[in-house]
Amino acid sequence: MARDSHLETTIGKSLAKTVADSRVLMVGAGGIGCELLKNLVMSGFKNIEVIDLDTIDLSNLNRQFLFQKQHIKKSKAHVAKESALAFNPDVNIVSRHQNIKEQEFSVDWFKSFDLVMNALDNLDARRHVNKMCLAANIPLVESGTAGYLGQVTIIQKDKTECFDCQPKETPKTFPVCTIRSTPSTPIHCIVWAKSYLFGLLFGNAEDDDDETLSQEDSGDEETAKELAALAQEAQALKAILASAGTEGFAQRVFDKVFHTDIQRLRSMEDMWKSRKPPTPLKYDDIMSSTEDLQKAMDAATLESQNLKDQRVWTLRETVEVFHESLLKLTSRLTTMRETDAEASVQFDKDDAETLDFVTATANLRAHVYGIEEKSRFQVKAMAGNIIPAIATTNAIVAGMMVMLAFKVLNKRIADCKTSYLVYGRHRPQLIVSEPLAKPNPKCYICRNSYIGLKIDTVKSTVQDLISLLEENSLQEVEIQENGRVIYDPDFDDNAEKTLASLELTDGKFIDVVDEDDRKIIVCLKHV
Repeated sequence: MARDSHLETTIGKSLAKTVADSRVLMVGAGGIGCELLKNLVMSGFKNIEVIDLDTIDLSNLNRQFLFQKQHIKKSKAHVAKESALAFNPDVNIVSRHQNIKEQEFSVDWFKSFDLVMNALDNLDARRHVNKMCLAANIPLVESGTAGYLGQVTIIQKDKTECFDCQPKETPKTFPVCTIRSTPSTPIHCIVWAKSYLFGLLFGNAEDDDDETLSQEDSGDEETAKELAALAQEAQALKAILASAGTEGFAQRVFDKVFHTDIQRLRSMEDMWKSRKPPTPLKYDDIMSSTEDLQKAMDAATLESQNLKDQRVWTLRETVEVFHESLLKLTSRLTTMRETDAEASVQFDKDDAETLDFVTATANLRAHVYGIEEKSRFQVKAMAGNIIPAIATTNAIVAGMMVMLAFKVLNKRIADCKTSYLVYGRHRPQLIVSEPLAKPNPKCYICRNSYIGLKIDTVKSTVQDLISLLEENSLQEVEIQENGRVIYDPDFDDNAEKTLASLELTDGKFIDVVDEDDRKIIVCLKHV
């Protein structure tokens, strides 16, 4: 029996042939991408290109099932291809370890596909793919997950709303140097405690996939030096971890993190010219303070211990919780690694010991920097707000994506719907669907016309470009590129400059507005 006989019986020979002959671009080979690629090769798709810039981390292995330990640090796209071919070796898969925003992936390249499927978690990349598919007039299957929630929809030029028709909340990220050197808010301290220190002590910090830490600020020399110093501090702390289980271990960790490292930061005078420098803490000084001990006793007298979560701990209480939770978690990790050398403790807001540790270290950090401290209850809410990735959610969403792909390739976009995975609601359905939304007439991305313009970007000037636009009935134009003014009737400084000198090269989009307020988006094609 042929491999595809069951598929032909299910969807019909005609659609099965259309699926087999189609060319599909899959953007992203992570959580959703692994599930999706497996589904595609098992569902009759024969020509697939997959692109992903990322490499495989240890933390990916619990849900991205196409990857194994031996694949760590390798390209997600390349490994996903090889693993998927084990399911069906007859599929032609092209893998690219590249950025989808690179110049070579032009509108014409997008036009070579029958369908694009997004499996991205990066807002900027999703917006780029959305724009390219609109310009190429290629249908896009868009997806997303957040914990137990998921969504799948179709984007088709002039027929449905695009990705940018509705405003998107920008994911909250924090620059590494802000988190590790110059925090200014309680959430900075909580993210440091949960996403950096906790992973360093009880897991694999360098393999942490928590996106609350952004490294976009590492371009200048001073920042690079600071990151190098922070890396050295991390290695020194790991050396202390070798003494876990010995007397004074907790105090050594405390003094390293809250005294030695802070002293180094404090010595960098330029960093504190416009802000208050941090104040180092000493374990012995705090534990021998009778004043703080009296405060702790007063708090215990005035409040029921049941309300301890609701109030901010005294400094001494915080150190005591740090000490106790550190020893308990270290002991837990030691036991776990007796059977698995690479085991790690994961933060869980409902795990009392992990929450105690994060609350204590976040508040100690806040105390050092003179930042408002938070109660355990408040820290639980703030730290638990970072949504985990759920493998089963990715699997369900990837399945829905393939079902939509069948309808698109069968020319049945009118039958497609936007589907939501709504786990935990008081309703019998796990999946809820609604009709595709119409384009938003106010959307700047999809309301405008897209045209391709062939031009020699190396030799042609901005004035040459204007002449070509005038030949297309566009008079008295204003030209912008990503918010940058290129030309305006009252600003012609660039008129004699070549397009290439202004970085207007092959594949770049420019926004053009004429005297009648007609707006078009022009995609430059170098010839």
